[in-house]
Amino acid sequence: MTAGGDLLERLCGPLVRGLALLVLALFALPASATTLDVDRDFCHATSRTALADDGLANLRFSCTGTPAGYQQGSLWLRTPLDNFRAGRNDAALMIHHSRFDRLAVAFSYADGETRWQQVRAGDYGSHWRAGGQILFEAPDRAVPLTAVTMRFDGLSSHQFVRARLVSQAAAGMQSAGMAAAVGAALMLLLVSCIYSMSLAFAVRRQYLAWQAAWSATMLLWGGVWSQMHLALLPGMAGTLSAQISTFLACLAIALATISAVMAVDRGAVPERLRMFALAFGIGVGLVGIPLAFIRSGSLGPLADILGMVVIADLVIVVVCLGWAWRHGSIEARDFLAAWGLPMAMLAFIHVVDVEDGFWGGGSKLLIFVAATWQALWLAAAATRRLAHLRIERDHARDAEAQARQLARRDPLTGLPNRRGFVESVTPLLARARADNLPAALLLVDIDRFKSINDVYGHDAGDTVLCGIAHRIERWEGPMCTVARLGGEEFGLLTIGMEGIILSRFAESVRRGIAACDHREILGDRSVTASVGVAEVRPACDFQQLYRLADEALYDAKRGGRDKVVVQRHYDMAGLPQGREVARSN
Repeated sequence: MTAGGDLLERLCGPLVRGLALLVLALFALPASATTLDVDRDFCHATSRTALADDGLANLRFSCTGTPAGYQQGSLWLRTPLDNFRAGRNDAALMIHHSRFDRLAVAFSYADGETRWQQVRAGDYGSHWRAGGQILFEAPDRAVPLTAVTMRFDGLSSHQFVRARLVSQAAAGMQSAGMAAAVGAALMLLLVSCIYSMSLAFAVRRQYLAWQAAWSATMLLWGGVWSQMHLALLPGMAGTLSAQISTFLACLAIALATISAVMAVDRGAVPERLRMFALAFGIGVGLVGIPLAFIRSGSLGPLADILGMVVIADLVIVVVCLGWAWRHGSIEARDFLAAWGLPMAMLAFIHVVDVEDGFWGGGSKLLIFVAATWQALWLAAAATRRLAHLRIERDHARDAEAQARQLARRDPLTGLPNRRGFVESVTPLLARARADNLPAALLLVDIDRFKSINDVYGHDAGDTVLCGIAHRIERWEGPMCTVARLGGEEFGLLTIGMEGIILSRFAESVRRGIAACDHREILGDRSVTASVGVAEVRPACDFQQLYRLADEALYDAKRGGRDKVVVQRHYDMAGLPQGREVARSN
C-alpha cells in the first residue's frame, strides 16, 4: 500500500467504524415514534393562502378521498392524538422538508386553546434538524394535547409529506444521532473526494477525476438533503434546498455512470454499448434540471418514473462492467464490487417502504450511507490498483537497470567491459580537463596467454583471468577506474598522477599481476603482463588516449614483454614527447 493509501486508511478507519455503529443504532434501536400517513391518519381541507391561521376553526375537514387543488393555495392536514402513546403534553412533530412556501403547525389543547409555530421558505429558524427534518415541539401545558394540524402554503405534492409524532426526549436523541451519522458520512465523502482528486492529478487517470466529481456531488447532495448547510446558509431553507437536492441527485447518477464507464478501457466494451451507457447517464443528469423546477401535482408520478429510469441506468452500467470484467478489466471488477451495496439498497427501497424508518432518514439515509461506502471502496480500490502498478513498475525498472548493468559488465570477471569502461572514463576525463589534471590510460596485456589455454585448458585460463581481475580491481577508486577490455587485455584510467609517480604506479600494477598465485592451476609457471601507458595533459578524448596507450603496449610486447612503456605528451597538438621503458628485475 502506498503512503497515500496509509493516510486514507488512518483518516477513514475511525470514521467508518463510527458511522457503522451509528447506522446499526438507527437500525436496531426502537423508533419510539408514531408514523402519520397522509391518506390514513389525516383529515384534509383546502383554502386560499389569504386565509389567516385563526380560520382553522371554520374549516370543514374531510377524512376521505385524496387532497387536490392545493398547489396554488393552502393544504390543511389535521390528526387527533387519541393513538399517540407518549405523554400528550410531551409531543414533538417531525416533518420532512419539501417544496412549500410556508408551513404552520397548530397544537390544539382540550381547553380549546391553539398554539401556532411556523417556518417558511428561507427561514426555518431553530426548527431544522439533520436528516432533512423540521421539528415542532408542543408547548408544555397542564392541559392535555388533543390534535395537531399542519398547514402547507404552496405545497408541490402531498405525496411527499412525511410526518412522525415522537416524545420530545426521543426527538432530541434521534436528532443528535442523525446529525452524528450524517456528519461522519459527509466527512468520509470529503476525504474520498480530496483523495480521488489528488490521485487523478498524480497518475493522470481521467476516471479518477470523474470519481472525485461524483464524490463532491454526493457531498453537496448530502449536505443539502440533510440541511446541514443551513448552519451556514439559513436562507436556503425550504423549496430552494429541495430543488437543488433533486438536481444534485440526478447529476450524481450521471457522474457515477461516466466514472464507471470511463474507468473501463475502450477495447473491453463494445463501443455502441459504451456510448449508450454514457448517453443514458447524461440523460438522467439533464432530466434533473426540469424536475428541479416542477411545482405541480405531477411531481409524484414523475419521481416514480425517475426511480425506474435510475434503476435502468444502473443495470446498463452493470452490464458494461460485467462485460469488461469478462474481458479482464480489473477496474470493472472494482467498480462492480463498489456498486454492489448501492444496487442492493436501491432494490430494497423499491420493494420495501422505508421512508418513515431509520429515525426519519428513510431511503435517503440508506442511499447516502451506500454512496459513502461506494466512494471509500473506489478510493481504496484505486489505491490498491495503483500500488500494484507501482510495484510492477519498480520491478520493471529494477530489471531494466540490472540488464543495463549486465550489459556493462564482463560476465566472467565481473569488471566493467569496454562499454562500461568508456562510460566511466568519460566523466573522469571531463574532470581532468576542467581542473587541468594529467590523465593516463594503462593497457595491461597478459603475456603468452594463448599458450595457457592451449596447455592447461580454457577453464584454467578463465581462472587465471579472474585472479588477475581480482588483483586489478583493488585499484578501483575515485581517481581510477578499471575494466576488462576483451580477451586477456585490461585497462586502468587514472587522473592526477604523472611523471615518476605514474611510472611507479604502472610498475606496481605489473608486479602485482606477476605476484598472483596460480600454482594450483599452473604449477610453477609464472604469469606476467606487459603494460602500455599513455600520459597526457591536457586530457584528450578516450579514443586518442587509447591509441597512444596501445602504441606503448605494442612497444612493450615487442621489447620482450613483462615491461612497462610510458608515452607522454603535453603540447596542445597532442604529439608524443617522450617514452620511458621500465623493465622488471
